Amino acid sequence: MTTETLSPDVQTIDPPELEVVNLTKQFGSFTALDQVSLKVKSGSFHALLGENGAGKSTLVKCVMGFYTPTHGDVLVGKHSREINTPRDAHHYGIGMVYQHFTSVPSMTVAENLVLSRLDSDNLINWKQEHQDLQAFMETTPFRIPLNTPVAQLAAGQKQKLEILKQIYLKSRILILDEPTSVLTPQEADEILGLLRKEVDEKRLSILMISHKFREVTAFADEITVLRKGKLAGHGIVKELTVADMSQMMMGEKKEPESVEKAVQSNHDTVLQVQELHANKDNGLPALEGINLTVNQGEIVGIAGVSGNGQRELVEVLAGQRPLTRGQLFVNGQIYGATRAEMFRHQVFALPEEPLRNACVPSMSVAENMALRTFDRPPQAKAGFLLILRAIRDAAKGLIETFSVKTPSPETPIANLSGGNVQRAVLARELSASHINLLIAANPCFGLDFRAVEYIHGQIGSARNRGVAVLLVSEDLDELLKLSDRILVMSEGKIVYESAIAEADFGIIGQRMAGH
Repeated sequence: MTTETLSPDVQTIDPPELEVVNLTKQFGSFTALDQVSLKVKSGSFHALLGENGAGKSTLVKCVMGFYTPTHGDVLVGKHSREINTPRDAHHYGIGMVYQHFTSVPSMTVAENLVLSRLDSDNLINWKQEHQDLQAFMETTPFRIPLNTPVAQLAAGQKQKLEILKQIYLKSRILILDEPTSVLTPQEADEILGLLRKEVDEKRLSILMISHKFREVTAFADEITVLRKGKLAGHGIVKELTVADMSQMMMGEKKEPESVEKAVQSNHDTVLQVQELHANKDNGLPALEGINLTVNQGEIVGIAGVSGNGQRELVEVLAGQRPLTRGQLFVNGQIYGATRAEMFRHQVFALPEEPLRNACVPSMSVAENMALRTFDRPPQAKAGFLLILRAIRDAAKGLIETFSVKTPSPETPIANLSGGNVQRAVLARELSASHINLLIAANPCFGLDFRAVEYIHGQIGSARNRGVAVLLVSEDLDELLKLSDRILVMSEGKIVYESAIAEADFGIIGQRMAGH
């Protein structure tokens, strides 16, 4: 590789082309990337697609210098470059916006921008810095108040700041890792639309990792698809259908399945929440007067930007957080969310981050699948003598029924992929002979397309069997697909409610954003 420089301080008229050629990355005997080639043309918007574990993150980490490729080249501006660290990547004008925010919450926007510089002096002339930053801000697609602490910014503004930091560092090639995962649809469209304009005006080239077909079809020029560490396809977006992209990712041509909804004759109320109040971990109000109902054979979806009380609501319903005021009812009876009450009323939960909230990571798959039933026959005698064979046999049946990929029932559940951990929890929660109420919180967050489709099918099937489902999700497309009714939470309150057939996409986004 040559060491010719391409300093971002001396920018060409157009951003440089980024290309990886026959990139291979091995970790011991495991090949994470196998002879993958990809080209992001100058001034283009390129999407990188693939299921979890397909090699997307490995590829961009090689480009950014976090990993050193086993074989292959990274070319910037048509020249092979040696990129061993993120500092090297920055030297060639490459910057990355990560899925999670990296700014310091207690510092202002201006302080975070200066902090991001690699050449910051020990002594900072803040008067001059503010003048320079104000001049910089006038040239950018985004406007954020410089003196505002990051903790006071909305999620959309925080994401804009992450992008601004890279523009401030004079990055000409932006790698975006799931950049809209915590944004409202309007915020996502605004940010991607402004970036699309920067691409059209040849100021940026973009490589975006995304799981959202809508965003890919709306903003990307080309796609590259990885499957099991290998190149599975490439194409011009306007020449491809969603089915074509799905075929590249999954190896089979099929339209994303819609969830069939059976007509329900019984509409008895299963869950009733009355004037529910609860606090955050810091003692401040998280929920303020929540009222909602979920009926038999109905999916009620709750939309909202992360941090508006959804997590606290789910924790109250799951018995993990005390309420400070209000009442809960299941089947007309007062419900305190104890383990005994959950068993009596047949309440089950599919929580977000199952390894943290629904599993014991060091315990086996079989033991985790038995957490609901280990103290009852046939898995126990007298409530405390465990029948290990019965626990293992039950797990083997669930593993087969729910297609959980695990070396054995004795494998620690932490060793499974995210999708298979979620399948294991789903198997435990949906395997009861009778289910009355299912509470699902972001059940597909971070999972690949195949796992998402499977979990959606299981939730829809439960609804069609008469189960009442409360579905809390930050993915509006997921809610619009599955729900019968949709509610929006903002600042701990329900601010919108509608039957799904009458829901207004624009108003939902406005309410999510607090308008």
